[in-house]
Amino acid sequence: MAPRWWLLILFLGCSVLQASSQPNSRGFISIDCGLMGEESYVDDETNLLYVSDAGFTDTGTPYNISAEYFRPWRSRNVRSLRSFPDGARNCYTLRSLVSGLKYLFRATFLYGNYDGLNKPPASFDLYIGVNFWTVVNMSWWGSDQDNKAEVEAIVVVPHDLVQVCLVNTGGGTPFISGLELRPLKMSLYPQATAELGLFMRSRRNFAAINETIIRFPDDPYDRLWYPRSDATMWTERSTTERVDGFDSGSFEAPMAVLQTAITPLNASGSINFGWDTEPQPNNPSPGYLAVFYFAELQVLDGNASRQFYINLNDELWHNRAVKPEYLSRINLYNEFPSPRQNHYDISIKATANSTLPPIINAYEVFSVITTTNVGTESQDASAAMAIKAKYKVHKNWMGDPCFPKTMTWDSLNCSYATASPPRITSINLSSSGLNGDISSSFANLKALEYLNLSNNNLTGSIPDSLSQLQSLTDIDLSNNQLNGSIPSGLLKRIQDGSLNIRHGNNPNLCIGDNSCQLAAKRKSKLAIYIVVPLLVIVVIVSVAALVLFSLRRRKQQQGSMNNMATIKPQNEEEMPTSHGGANDSLRLVENRRFTYKELEVITNGFERVLGKGGFGRVYDGFLEDGTQVAVKLRSHSSNQGIKEFLTEAQILTRIHHKNLVNMIGYCKDGEYTALVCEHMSQGTLQEHIAGSNQSLPWRQRLRIALESAHGLEYLHKGCNPPIIHRDVKATNILLNARMEAKVADFGMSKAFDHHNGNYISTNTIVGTPGYVDPEYQATVKPRTKSDVYSFGVVLLELVTGKPAILSDPEPMNIIHWVQQRLARGNIKGVVDARMHGSYNVNGVWKVAEIALKCTAQTSTQRPTMADVVAQLQECVELEERTHDFDNGGSKNGYSSWNYNAYASGQSTDVSKKAGFGTELRMPTVGLGLAPTTR
Repeated sequence: MAPRWWLLILFLGCSVLQASSQPNSRGFISIDCGLMGEESYVDDETNLLYVSDAGFTDTGTPYNISAEYFRPWRSRNVRSLRSFPDGARNCYTLRSLVSGLKYLFRATFLYGNYDGLNKPPASFDLYIGVNFWTVVNMSWWGSDQDNKAEVEAIVVVPHDLVQVCLVNTGGGTPFISGLELRPLKMSLYPQATAELGLFMRSRRNFAAINETIIRFPDDPYDRLWYPRSDATMWTERSTTERVDGFDSGSFEAPMAVLQTAITPLNASGSINFGWDTEPQPNNPSPGYLAVFYFAELQVLDGNASRQFYINLNDELWHNRAVKPEYLSRINLYNEFPSPRQNHYDISIKATANSTLPPIINAYEVFSVITTTNVGTESQDASAAMAIKAKYKVHKNWMGDPCFPKTMTWDSLNCSYATASPPRITSINLSSSGLNGDISSSFANLKALEYLNLSNNNLTGSIPDSLSQLQSLTDIDLSNNQLNGSIPSGLLKRIQDGSLNIRHGNNPNLCIGDNSCQLAAKRKSKLAIYIVVPLLVIVVIVSVAALVLFSLRRRKQQQGSMNNMATIKPQNEEEMPTSHGGANDSLRLVENRRFTYKELEVITNGFERVLGKGGFGRVYDGFLEDGTQVAVKLRSHSSNQGIKEFLTEAQILTRIHHKNLVNMIGYCKDGEYTALVCEHMSQGTLQEHIAGSNQSLPWRQRLRIALESAHGLEYLHKGCNPPIIHRDVKATNILLNARMEAKVADFGMSKAFDHHNGNYISTNTIVGTPGYVDPEYQATVKPRTKSDVYSFGVVLLELVTGKPAILSDPEPMNIIHWVQQRLARGNIKGVVDARMHGSYNVNGVWKVAEIALKCTAQTSTQRPTMADVVAQLQECVELEERTHDFDNGGSKNGYSSWNYNAYASGQSTDVSKKAGFGTELRMPTVGLGLAPTTR
């Protein structure tokens, strides 16, 4: 074997270049407000992806700043903005967050005379959720001729979404240029808790090289460290050596900040700086929290010493002298706000026995903001937002529905209890132009007492789930286009006097059994008079046509018998028969329509539950011929409605692939809907990854990865138009008795015609936290590359055995977790230890690389699923060679895997694909194969 040490040198040389060109995927959200003409771009300075705000808010007007305010040194994300001239409160909704995690919020405002009035607003308020953040007072930045402001806060978010709201307080039209969100480790900034947030007053880096702002990638959390220097007062110090030492993980100042510092010009001098109080409406004299960063950057002589005290307003701030050691960091901070003052002066002075003046590297100053306000109960709030999205209600439906009381949504009433969140008790959407059916989300408003949907154009039936709202006493559905009958549950509530319902002027709505029967009789009589004569005519014509057809058929039959061919739908793959006739029997009964009674028989009264998802429970069943099936019965309380059911049913009837779960039939029987699919006896991939200590071997994980990739490749390339799954995750990859992988759950899928550029755009992001493509999250436009991103997360789960979002020691996305370890060449720290080293190291490296390329932040840098299939095939072949070698050359494995997903005789030249370039992996010690445990 040729020596491979040169790979290490080449990898290290290239990794430096690649590190500066790869965008970050740490869960950052970077919004360029008002961005027009494009959906996203990568910032030249930070290499971070910035996206338009169109997917985060549905109000306001986008603008560009005036041309005279463009500056070549200015960040691109302040050239545009969004202005909110209408409504008291306008909000941005940030989704797919981790509940209970600590986040840094940053908002930027640059007026730039965008409106041509040359009159920036005096002030407006900013909120994070229902908690006050700050007054955006443009006069505070009056020294900036461009009237630019920037505010930042560190907050623990209580839910998986948060809204940042601008509130018009009469001081001018609110606007915003940029909004950024950065997840932090829970150990950072221990002063920030669920009850208290930190509002940043100042963050300064002393003696910054070239007066530059330190931020990402030097600071992995993208904090902005502004330079502070004064040659008339301070001597600047710097080093290129690493500054280490104990940090405790509380602040983690970046290395570039710790490598510069200042000292006084003379040995007897002190370091002095300070800040003025910034009053807030609810806190006119706030106290402050400070963090000071120290590190000795000089090698001191034997007799030299540097010790100093820190004073605040001439009183000792820290009761012990500070003595920094060479290239070792020290952080000092106060846990509780300092006494309230009008001005704060910091003075750092040497002790009496110190031979050298004091030193400081950087500091941060925060005031405290209260985050104890509680918004509308989460289920109520989610239901209200879903109703708003379905009916496109504008009004003032922005921010939290019930809080603060002065901004409660129009047409809503709420109840406010002292010890619990506000609840929605009344909704009046009469004469609001509503179309479509009655949203299932109304049934999630458990405290609802009054519902008025009259004088609209609502269609469909009345959902029986409304009868489960025990507090509901009055419903007005009059003057709509509803049909069917009033559900039995509501009739019972009407009869017992607990519910009053108004339903007049719905021509097709039956009031009760008698009225429905009378209506049916009237329609039957009318049908007799009209339909019978037509039937006579149709029968005569049909008989004549049948006679002619039979004569023609008889003449052609003999010639055609020898030329008959089996015709297969385009892009449909033959079902395998090598494992027996099970699949053949499934195809014979495919698309059968079942009644609810039949489902009861098949499942033995819905006796055994296989699992539960967003659609409802899945039951074990057996057909008449003994074929085992899974019956997916929609629950009345399911978040997924008839639309998702029809989507999945329609998709499953048109797609057939050995790595996609096959539908046998369906049920649409009154209020009952169900899908009958092939039984996958080994459950979900997620159960096998994390469910037991008996872990899957690496060869089996590879096979599952390849088979799943084939299924997704077929959706993307074998279907016309392509299908985007939109919810690829380990729980939606199922395994049958032979441990073959099949992709399942197509309720969220969408067809996409990329030839015509028809991207799907919705107001709602679907998917599962940890798997959602950040570009899709930002643009609300899913692409096939969105599935590629989610599949990359699944690959990382297969490699590591860990979930998509890790919770210990703090919440972290698996992508970030893997990147941290692979950056140090630590492949063993990444791979699932339960595999006991029984894998080819280079193969694992390759799969990890594929996964990280799949999860690139921009879709253009991700491979296609066809590329992924080809690369995984190489990994399989590499593992086969390793296995053959370990088994003395005996062939035992996966030769049958090498097939094309949608056509035969077609090859993919991966080396020419944009998704993959030259593969360079960090070699491990010895560069051999990992030992195999038997």
